[in-house]
Amino acid sequence: MALKIERVLETALYVSDMARASQFYETVLLLPAMVAKARFRAYDVGGQNVLLLFVKGDALDGWREPVGYIPPHDGNGPYHLGLAVSQRQLPAWERQLALHGVEIEGRMNWPRGGESLYFRDPDGHLLELVTPGLWDNY
Repeated sequence: MALKIERVLETALYVSDMARASQFYETVLLLPAMVAKARFRAYDVGGQNVLLLFVKGDALDGWREPVGYIPPHDGNGPYHLGLAVSQRQLPAWERQLALHGVEIEGRMNWPRGGESLYFRDPDGHLLELVTPGLWDNY
């Protein structure tokens, strides 16, 4: 059997204020929290992926649980994260961002037909809402 990575399952961002970040991801981006703890959040992204938010610096010592160990990790952004949306929903997402005072910093109309809107979360991470037509596989 040939080895094959199926998809990116988890993506992590590191935030300075968990309450502020979770408010943004739950209220503005409407992501449902699957786990909500003081040091991290796990959000369901489209029923296929997980967005993890960690408080900056809190995972530098690793994490021991009775079932195993997660090695140290951390990040110092700003990072970039692209979120897939349908073409027909893009205008509604633009209104949702405006409703919450989120500034659109950039736009792209890709040669294959996809469109992107770029904006920032409260920690300065660059987020992108992108429609099909950006990549060969999307």
